[in-house]
Amino acid sequence: MATNFHNLSDYDFNSVPDAKGMRFGIVVSEWNSNITGALLEGAFQTLTRHGAEEKDITVMTVPGSFELVFGAAQMVKSGKIDAVIAIGCVVRGDTPHFDYICAGATQGLAALNEKFDVPVIYGLLTCNNMEQAQDRAGGTLGNKGDECAVTAIKMVDYRNKLKTQK
Repeated sequence: MATNFHNLSDYDFNSVPDAKGMRFGIVVSEWNSNITGALLEGAFQTLTRHGAEEKDITVMTVPGSFELVFGAAQMVKSGKIDAVIAIGCVVRGDTPHFDYICAGATQGLAALNEKFDVPVIYGLLTCNNMEQAQDRAGGTLGNKGDECAVTAIKMVDYRNKLKTQK
């Protein structure tokens, strides 16, 4: 597993653009809230550490990971957000429900990136067990929320550079 070789919270601080003036939406699944809450905290702290102001970060919750697609789409359509971070956690169980939720959410979030001019960042943990989720939510492998926030900042900067390029 690639994450076993890379801590999700380990990055070059100076390689991240200034997030001042950027507007972020974070849509968070209530399901597995012990994990998604930690991911949200990581994302929020990383955004503010890089200059985003709290007033420019909108946090909304949805019941589960499947609903992240609708939540992210509504944030994009609002026109008030420069990037959306979708945070969720699905843990494999005894039925194929895991596969359907993960596939639907993944395909839906990917489709939003194709359809709209606002980057939607994939912060959905898809884990075999709760220990794997905890390892990625501030545990031994860092916090996926940190990585998502850095990605969101870089993608807004990327889009802004393309728009201003002559």
